[in-house]
Amino acid sequence: MQFGFSIVGVVFLAMLFVPNIIWGRNQPPGYAEISKNENRILLALERIGEVAATCTAVIFVCPQGFSFPWLLWLIAAFALMILYEIAWMRYFNGGGELADMYRPLGPIPIPLASLPVAAIFLLGVWYQSPLTLIAAAVLGIGHIGIHLGHVRELSGR
Repeated sequence: MQFGFSIVGVVFLAMLFVPNIIWGRNQPPGYAEISKNENRILLALERIGEVAATCTAVIFVCPQGFSFPWLLWLIAAFALMILYEIAWMRYFNGGGELADMYRPLGPIPIPLASLPVAAIFLLGVWYQSPLTLIAAAVLGIGHIGIHLGHVRELSGR
């Protein structure tokens, strides 16, 4: 684990935040209602994970840089982020319906929640940062847990 400013982390965060900002300005009908029923513990874990993942993405760098085989972890992480962008494009181009947020992307369940968490985890492997791995795990428990709750609630409607 090595401290430094990570431009890679900044790029990851831009890939994460830009579609979320666009979505936040155009939330689908019904989202406010469904979000009222979120588990408060999962919500707290999600917020803690978001802050921790954001900070660790920017303040750590890979001690081995872009050397092989560490570069493979970074490539895998970016591949997941590209799939995340594809999932957002599918959502926005499909009309932005609430149920579309949770639609699988091929074999990947709830891609708008699971892909960024997995990508941050792989970024933590590349950084060799236990703190980033923990941040990704906490974020995953909260974020994916909340999205699974939304899926259950939508299927019960």
